[in-house]
Amino acid sequence: MLMKIKGFHPTKIVCLAKNYAAHAAEMSSKVPEAPSIFLKPVSSLIYDGDSIVLPASSSRVEHEVELAVVIGKRCKNVSEKEAMEYVLGYSIILDITARDLQAKAKNAGMPWTEAKGFDTFAPFGPRIVPANEFDPSAARISIKVNGKIKQNGNTKDMVFKIPRLISHISHIMTLEEHDIIATGTPEGVGPIKAGDNLEAEIEGIGVLKNSVNF
Repeated sequence: MLMKIKGFHPTKIVCLAKNYAAHAAEMSSKVPEAPSIFLKPVSSLIYDGDSIVLPASSSRVEHEVELAVVIGKRCKNVSEKEAMEYVLGYSIILDITARDLQAKAKNAGMPWTEAKGFDTFAPFGPRIVPANEFDPSAARISIKVNGKIKQNGNTKDMVFKIPRLISHISHIMTLEEHDIIATGTPEGVGPIKAGDNLEAEIEGIGVLKNSVNF
């Protein structure tokens, strides 16, 4: 599955929670004082044209469109000033979430890896744009479900910018070549169902297209 982008072998997907203030608000949460991270397994990765498979254990699965930062070389304890030297490029990633399972886990005070980690819950692509060919500081980011825009934001609204994210994460865990940082989602997350067609777009990168099935 990982060979769909030739030679691409991430070891982990590091995701940011509530990195857009408007999304934090729609989730009835506050913006964290420091970057808040969680992990998705690489087994959740699929690519352009692949299908998201809805798990039988969830009755509400939602889309979250995000800018993906792809790491280019081993990265540990780097400063914000040097952080961008470790970026290989950028792409689009969807953080598909079983929202009901997440809520259940939160209410029980338990981790919510299950809600984020199902196979097919991390569509990625359609390509990796080299770092020197894309400006991540102010790019429009959106997603359409069956042709209707559901999320429509801009990366300029990230609370914590990419250098801070890379530095922060690298002081917790070593980032390896091809590891993915999913930088958070703007407001407008919502449900998807079998038969839906998703089109996630970031200007300067392209459109990631995925269908939804049982």
